[in-house]
Amino acid sequence: MTGGKDKLMELLRRAGLHIAGDWKTEEVMPPRAAWRPVVAGEARPTVSVRADRADLVAQLNAQWHRLGTESGIFGGDGVFLIDVAGNWTGCAPRPWTRVQLTEQWNLAGVLGERPGQPEFITLSVDGDTLLGVTTEEDEVWLIVVDHLRERQEAAARAAAQESPRERAAAWTSLFQGPGPSKRVQEMWAHGLALNPATPDDLRARLLGVSHFLLWRRLPAAVVEAAIIHPDGKVRQLLAEAQPGLTADQWTRLILGERESRPRWILTLLAADRRAELTDTAYEQLAADPSVRVREETARLRGLPVRILTALAGDDNPSVRASACQRAWPHLDGPARRKLLSDPSGKVRVEALLLHHRKQPMPRSVFETEGVRDRAVESCRLERGLAEHLARHGEPAQRCSLAGNPHLDPDLVGLLAQDPDENVRFVVATRADITEEQRAGIPIDFHPRVHYYPLDWVMALHEDPGAMRRLAASSHPLVRRSVARARHLPADVVERLARDDDRVVQLFLAESCDDAPADMLLRVWQWWTGSLTTPDRPHGHPNFPRRDLLRYVNDPNVRMRQLALDDPESTPELVETFSRDSNEEVRHRATSDPRLSPASAVRLLDDPHERVRYAAALHPRLPARALIRLLRDTDTAQTAARHPALPVPVMEQMLQRIQPPAPVTPEP
Repeated sequence: MTGGKDKLMELLRRAGLHIAGDWKTEEVMPPRAAWRPVVAGEARPTVSVRADRADLVAQLNAQWHRLGTESGIFGGDGVFLIDVAGNWTGCAPRPWTRVQLTEQWNLAGVLGERPGQPEFITLSVDGDTLLGVTTEEDEVWLIVVDHLRERQEAAARAAAQESPRERAAAWTSLFQGPGPSKRVQEMWAHGLALNPATPDDLRARLLGVSHFLLWRRLPAAVVEAAIIHPDGKVRQLLAEAQPGLTADQWTRLILGERESRPRWILTLLAADRRAELTDTAYEQLAADPSVRVREETARLRGLPVRILTALAGDDNPSVRASACQRAWPHLDGPARRKLLSDPSGKVRVEALLLHHRKQPMPRSVFETEGVRDRAVESCRLERGLAEHLARHGEPAQRCSLAGNPHLDPDLVGLLAQDPDENVRFVVATRADITEEQRAGIPIDFHPRVHYYPLDWVMALHEDPGAMRRLAASSHPLVRRSVARARHLPADVVERLARDDDRVVQLFLAESCDDAPADMLLRVWQWWTGSLTTPDRPHGHPNFPRRDLLRYVNDPNVRMRQLALDDPESTPELVETFSRDSNEEVRHRATSDPRLSPASAVRLLDDPHERVRYAAALHPRLPARALIRLLRDTDTAQTAARHPALPVPVMEQMLQRIQPPAPVTPEP
């Protein structure tokens, strides 16, 4: 995007324009909508200039400036908005640029393919008057369009007046004339793949056409089709992205691969996703001729102990090393000793690290290649070695040592006063220190840094006494981890709902079903939802649903939009909010099913992309408006996701995306 923006800025400077504002979304119709009346088939010029004039550039500049002055394009400070066709390949939709004329300006000579062939539009800063310049076959047109808002409203009302017959005719028109471009076909495929209303039989036909299909939970019939799909990329993406595959489906998916490489990749994905397979799959994969397949098999969840221990004795050292950690608790003394003296250094290291979780590790073993870094954090070290590292180790070593669960209490205390802040921070999150000790450790906690919840706190979520004790901890990360519990005692909820660390309140809103309404309302004022919990706090069962009309005139836009959630709110309020000065409030109104068809059409040209996106998916959008979106590369994917697309229309779209294979006549 930066390169495209810089290119545009340089072009405008060469045209003699001064950039008069920040790069932002202007509160006017977007450039794409403003171009529409200029390039429409019924467009007529306000002034036309023959292209063969000797003084063409000067004449065009003069006519543009005259029309701009007379129509009020230039504000009191000379500022106006401009968009240039074809001169910026940045992210669509592109924003307007605020500019002013300098003394040496020359728009007609610069803003086009060549001097005298300009292609640009200018708009008044209030968004109500447009002046477009476009090159036709033998002349250049200058087109003034005024009262844009009135025209926009009238056009939206006209588009909304759609009878059933007109709607049917509109759908028919979608497939008349030239077929969709390859890019539009691709966008249709992605949109249909994401459309919840797409029938299962059409979804199955999209396999191999749109990868988006497999990122949502699919019906069983489509999953079955993907398992046996001839395209290996489809099968791999199914394993990578599809949630909820059964053990039988995983088994058929993996064992159906004849080549070792895809079988290895699918086994790796199954292990990464902690998938369970059938006993038949475990048996066959453990005996697979591919070393890489057997290596990943050792990581599979649900692997029977007898197979796991057998893999720990596999002929290949990589397989033995992979199986060592999980097999170790189930191995007898001779089997463990065999791994400790394995001819492969890789296997010996894995065995040593496991052996010394019980037996203190001497310095001689600690110095073994490949052992040192991992042993500091997880192994039981001989007292002298541990003390030496605590006093003289490198900062990274001391930081790892600070989390070692086998460390003596006095060494934990020593590291709690370490000069390195990172070391002290790790000590302060240990499970085996008291809250009084934790409070005495000086740390620098950065509220905006992302920290993962503490596993040991998460493991105590079902213990009310532990939750009461830890909710009073001085360490914000401990309290944040408590707030992740699904249920908490009432007194703990009350305490955390008033916590000074607002991330504690956020986590309580996202995770705890007992979060109170007043706190949820506070969090709502500054949090819009995360990728993992996009509906919280608004979707929380305790979020207020009544007495929200009192916020209808609230200056806080987060609160004002809540008025539409009140059961007593009206369609008239939806319409009012669809014209709100704030785009977040307009977006909320655009997502309301009570919005009128005319307003849905009007909001397709909202300044803000997310409002336009919501309008494009509105269930009451007229067919003729939806068809325009389906034909446009930039909006075709969103339009193909529309819930009201008729199934016969989807069928015809798919026929153009993927025409039926020709039938070969029988000899």
